[in-house]
Amino acid sequence: MSEFKQVIIVREDLNLSRGKLAVQVAHAAIIGYERADKKAVEAWKLQGQKKIVLKVPDLKKLMELKEKAEKLGLPTGVVVDAGLTEIPPGTITAVVIGPDEAKKIDKVTGNLPLLK
Repeated sequence: MSEFKQVIIVREDLNLSRGKLAVQVAHAAIIGYERADKKAVEAWKLQGQKKIVLKVPDLKKLMELKEKAEKLGLPTGVVVDAGLTEIPPGTITAVVIGPDEAKKIDKVTGNLPLLK
């Protein structure tokens, strides 16, 4: 059986607090879960729901990766903040890819650094 995972990519340039960042990642995880193929979701759940959080420098790079993932037929989603706390309304904070096959997602995100 193939390995399944979900990747969440966040913007480094926003300098979000840890709490705010955690919430954006949580939003992304749910968006990806809702948009993925049911069979992929079931396989992902059976394998422990692996999630990887990566970073990019800015919005331009974030959206380039989203487009690349879509061209490969991967489920994607964008987190748009409501602007109630740290950043203006409508700010795009993260992109989710998957859950789907890890080898397919790695074609898009395999060279990105982990968020630490």
